[in-house]
Amino acid sequence: MVSTINDLNAIKDRMTADGGRKTLIKVSMSTCGITAGADTVFNFFKEELDREGKDDIELVSTGCMGLCHSEPTIEVRLPGEKGEIYGDVDLKKAEKILKDIKYKKTHKTDVFVSDKLEKIVLRNCGFIDPENIDDAISHDAYYALHKVLTEMSREDVIKEVTDSGLRGRGGGGFSTGMKWKFAYNYDSDKKYVVCNADEGDPGAFMDRSVLEGDPHSVLEAMAICGYAIGSDEGIIYIRAEYPLAIERLEKAIAQAKEYGLLGEDIFGTGFNFKIRLKYGAGAFVCGEETALIHSMEGKRGEPTLKPPFPAEAGYWEKPTNVNNVETYANIPAIINRGAKWFKGIGTENSAGTKVFALAGKVKNVGLIEVPMGTSLKEVIFDIGGGIAGNRKFKAVQTGGPSGGCLTENDLDTPIDFDTLKEKGSMMGSGGMIVMDEQDCMVAVAKFYLGFTVDESCGKCTPCRIGNKRLYEILDRITKGDGNLDDLKLLRDLSKTIKRASLCGLGKTAPNPVLSTLNNFYDEYEAHVKDKKCPATVCTNLIQFTITDKCIGCTACAKVCPTEAILGRVKEKHYIYQERCIKCGACYNACKFNAIKKA
Repeated sequence: MVSTINDLNAIKDRMTADGGRKTLIKVSMSTCGITAGADTVFNFFKEELDREGKDDIELVSTGCMGLCHSEPTIEVRLPGEKGEIYGDVDLKKAEKILKDIKYKKTHKTDVFVSDKLEKIVLRNCGFIDPENIDDAISHDAYYALHKVLTEMSREDVIKEVTDSGLRGRGGGGFSTGMKWKFAYNYDSDKKYVVCNADEGDPGAFMDRSVLEGDPHSVLEAMAICGYAIGSDEGIIYIRAEYPLAIERLEKAIAQAKEYGLLGEDIFGTGFNFKIRLKYGAGAFVCGEETALIHSMEGKRGEPTLKPPFPAEAGYWEKPTNVNNVETYANIPAIINRGAKWFKGIGTENSAGTKVFALAGKVKNVGLIEVPMGTSLKEVIFDIGGGIAGNRKFKAVQTGGPSGGCLTENDLDTPIDFDTLKEKGSMMGSGGMIVMDEQDCMVAVAKFYLGFTVDESCGKCTPCRIGNKRLYEILDRITKGDGNLDDLKLLRDLSKTIKRASLCGLGKTAPNPVLSTLNNFYDEYEAHVKDKKCPATVCTNLIQFTITDKCIGCTACAKVCPTEAILGRVKEKHYIYQERCIKCGACYNACKFNAIKKA
């Protein structure tokens, strides 16, 4: 049972002393790491260390280190030395690393780790064992909770969060402190603290990684919020497709209860707070807080008009505060280090850092955290290492399906809430997908519209019908059946949907269409006027032809599923276009670059 600050300090001292005497092998055991084979590497180390009875080497299972491009990743830290990170660790490499450890030598980090990163939310991810509460406490877990319960009034806590400038990281960017104050101001016999862990953007994995790597930071923050607004119950609404995050959350909640850090009379102050999980079915619209609350109540996940806001009438019509995982994960650091410290990071109107899932056509795919105000160029080319295959950068989609595509002209844009919005995109929850010259921007807009059409709850007509019409127009254009009038209709309909939709999903769904129309209008024109897809992506608008480089090897004919390739051995072949289904099998099979795609 942890009852005083001395109990926390005792755990920290013990863990620090133990860690300082041992060599540490930390294996990144997040979802992406396990998928890449980290569990095999971990079991190898465990079996070898158990077999040899080594007690001077400690094996630690951690969360995501953010280096998704080099999974499985491990960190080796010899006593008194700086840790070194190794990527793409297979059994052969693991064997060599273990041998080097025995001889007290390590080699330099062999994966790129940028010095432009600044970790607040991810401060413990990849460093602590997320299933060991003592390890979390040794990295300052629950110190902030002790501070607010023993040294600060509820008003002090809300002022500290407000003064920090922290804005909601779920996409809306509303002041977190003001949101807490609204819930605090409403009198009620019952209030709720809700964590939105329903991460649904394509290519987004920020919240999942935090919950897998540092669940105690979120539990502690929810308890702090509960104290501030006058709530004794927290609920984490998490998608059921996150089994590892759920497992680690359940363990963390159980451990916190066992230590008395959740439950009754926390730190002997009379403050009670409990947390439970509520599973979601993966509906994107439930990222909107009123839809999320309805889903928690067992109703259809549909948004409602505001006001009243959840702070007044939320879960079961009681005052409810809703923040997402990343927002909560900032709170303990703000309390421990102060609002002035946090405010000093980032920009004037966007304080702190932002976590991004950097994905797409970039070399160093991964989870990154950078100060607000960092430019897109720094993220993509310095941290991300540039475009995979050394191809040309074309666009970056920020804000997921609700965001917009920015171009080469926007690379110097600082990443913050207001600037991205001015550019026709948005911060969103933190998805960042990079595209190169091989991507068709019309097809990209169509992909995102297809997603939002599928995820629409259907409650309001502009979203239910309007976005469906947008998708149909884009589909027509990618098939070569569009015309110039369609381009005007796309723009007009998009603006109408943005104005008239009920919730954020509908209001932002046309952003990919408008941003690609604004920045890549020539590609739309090529599709409707020339009936060509410049990126040769849209199947109906491309054609495969065989050039004079053909030597008649028949490799293409052998893989063609429709027998559309005609010709004799050692003679130039010919593609019968009426039979060609444009599958690209011949293009991929030709070793002489004799097949042209245009």
